[in-house]
Parts: sequence; C-alpha cells; structure tokens
Amino acid sequence: MQARMKNPAMIIPGALQALQSLARFPEQGGVPRRTLDLVHLRVSQINGCSVCVDLSFRSASSSIDEGIFAVSAWRDAPYFTDAERAALALAESVTRLSDRSDPVPDHIWGEAVRHYDEKALAALILWIAMTNTWNRLNVTTRQVAAEWFKSADAREWVEARASR
Repeated sequence: MQARMKNPAMIIPGALQALQSLARFPEQGGVPRRTLDLVHLRVSQINGCSVCVDLSFRSASSSIDEGIFAVSAWRDAPYFTDAERAALALAESVTRLSDRSDPVPDHIWGEAVRHYDEKALAALILWIAMTNTWNRLNVTTRQVAAEWFKSADAREWVEARASR
C-alpha cells in the first residue's frame, strides 16, 4: 500500500500544529481519558481510518483495556459505563450526520446531558469533530497506518501525548 500523498496537515505550514493545538482543548473538559480514547476509536472505525484505529491500539491500550476489543459492539458488551455509552452514542450520531433526518436525536442528546456537564459536552463534541477531521484527512489521501506510525511526525505525536 502507498499513500496518495503526504497528509495535508503535514504539507501546509502550521496546519499540523494548529490541529494538535485544537486537539488539546477537549482534554481540559473533564472527560475521562478512557472515554476520549473509546470515542476516538469508534469514530475512526466508522470512518474506516486505519491510521487512527492503529493509533488507538498503539497509544491508548493502557486506558481502554478490554473495552478496546468490544467498542464496535458497545451496545451489547459489558465493558462500558452508562456515561461511556452516552458518549459513544453521541459520537456515532455526530459522525453519521447524513444517515437520518434528525442526526442527533433528543434521546441521544438527553442521555449525554445526563452524564456530562456543558464543559464536558463541549469537550466531547470538539473531540468527535477533531477525530472526524483527522479521519477525513487520512482516508482521503489513503494514509497507511503502519507507515505513518514509523514517521518522525508520529514519534512527535506520541511524545507530545505522553508528556500530557
């Protein structure tokens, strides 16, 4: 496999830094790291982003534990809290906006509100949007998961994440 081109965020000066900077804000919203990692993985699975799915397994294994293996079946698996289920339902709705006439139905929003305050909801929505952005950049240009992870950009990303 070969990528169509380098990831656009790596080509336009300042784009990678801007995206990485924006991605730090959701981490300040009070949502547990495990929940953010689960949401990132589920959104990336829906979008078919092999790079982000690969990153989920490589970088989040300590926070996700057995849930990582069942996140695509989160509705029926016993590994998730009610709050995590609410975040995953919201993530699926926001990611699949065109799949239904009411993309984020009141019952999904209401369940999210039951578990997260406004700041945490803002963090979740930003995190879902950022994950979708990365997924779209990677899928469009057919980035190769294993190849990207070997790059200097990936090492920088992992180091930055580890220092948080």
